[in-house]
Amino acid sequence: MIDPKLLADRFPGDFTFGVATAAFQIEGATKADGRKPSIWDAFANMPGRVYQRNNGDVACDHYNRLEQDLDLIKDMGVEAYRFSIAWPRIIPEGTGPVNEAGLDFYDRLVDGCKARGIKTFATLYHWDLPLALAGDGGWTARSTAHAFQRYAKTVMARLGDRLDSVATFNEPWCIVWLSHLYGIHAPGERNMQAALYAMHYMNLAHGLGVEAIRSVAPKVPVGIVLNAASILPGSGRPEDAAAVERAHQFHNGAFFDPIFKGEYPKEFIEAFGERMPVIEDGDLKTINQKLDWWGLNYYMPMRVSDDASKSGDFPWTKEAPPVGDVKTDIGWEVYSPGLKHVVEDLNRRYDLPECYITENGACYNMGVVNGEVDDQPRLDYYIEHLGVVADLIKDGYPMRGYFAWSLMDNFEWAEGYRMRFGLVHVDYETQVRTIKKSGKWYRELASQFPKGNHKAA
Repeated sequence: MIDPKLLADRFPGDFTFGVATAAFQIEGATKADGRKPSIWDAFANMPGRVYQRNNGDVACDHYNRLEQDLDLIKDMGVEAYRFSIAWPRIIPEGTGPVNEAGLDFYDRLVDGCKARGIKTFATLYHWDLPLALAGDGGWTARSTAHAFQRYAKTVMARLGDRLDSVATFNEPWCIVWLSHLYGIHAPGERNMQAALYAMHYMNLAHGLGVEAIRSVAPKVPVGIVLNAASILPGSGRPEDAAAVERAHQFHNGAFFDPIFKGEYPKEFIEAFGERMPVIEDGDLKTINQKLDWWGLNYYMPMRVSDDASKSGDFPWTKEAPPVGDVKTDIGWEVYSPGLKHVVEDLNRRYDLPECYITENGACYNMGVVNGEVDDQPRLDYYIEHLGVVADLIKDGYPMRGYFAWSLMDNFEWAEGYRMRFGLVHVDYETQVRTIKKSGKWYRELASQFPKGNHKAA
């Protein structure tokens, strides 16, 4: 095991180490203080959608254990906390009255972080769309983009004076393809046209959100968090190399091109022009606003091969088997060079601002034994991937920070509570938190960087 002090020496003094969570995954209290349902509340309570119909009603009870959990973050030695804000707490029906009690909770969260010397990196949308907006079509409706604009302005008017950084969205790929094409996440759609509508209106909401943030809190650095796919060929065949390019346009270009180039990939327009929504004058300009930073969430590579049958929708690729047999407990391939590949590839294709690794981590389900959690495979994962980040910095890429996913075990979406990503173990019956071996190592690493010497995003 590498000494965290030796690894720390490979990072600049102003590099930010943090931990990350998401509101629906940890807060619980889904009916408290004026909060109304999100699409995930409905989805989780439908048979066959989430493992054993697990839901977010209690989760990690973070809403009621806020001070304890903020103390835990401080004890982890990190400088920054990345969290998301629950739209259904702020504007419970998506439009209409603002819920002051919801804003009060995030006031306490931000103020509590400040009192403990922890920087605040907020994400405005981490998948919990107010359920009432589903009646208008959810993300397939243009009106949702404008509802998000108002929500963003409301949050920033209240919290913007104390936030160190803000992201509009977390993982557009999941919001669009996983949720509207593959049907794995809420709202569970399996329809290409629905996905294409969601793609454009979510991209538009991002742009409108950037405008809203800068109108009321112009000093807060703004970005977006993207789970860009690190796409590798399944073989050395030229057909597979061509499949990689098509897969890039589908999985990455659908978001990177409009955000950073102000256009959709030509392959998209050629393949889907008749099924895409109307792109109104000014839409692409609104989406293509210069950002202060961007976040990358990376867990595993995507290996693809050409689909000779050309069946189904673009990009006519099929999943290729992983190289080797090292997988996490959720079945994801462990391949740290994929992180280096995707950063290099995206910087080659786009003019990108500063980058934060906003999520990186591994699912291993070890339990507590004699008061300890020996999760050595997770620790090995962190060491490998942090080494890659250090290499990227050495190569001149503007990597500014790293947020471990996740602070604690939590509601893992369609996998419910059976998959654990936390640096801290959570006993869901007692809500007892136990720092794992990986968490203790990460605490020692983060503690090498004195608070106050870092810059915000």
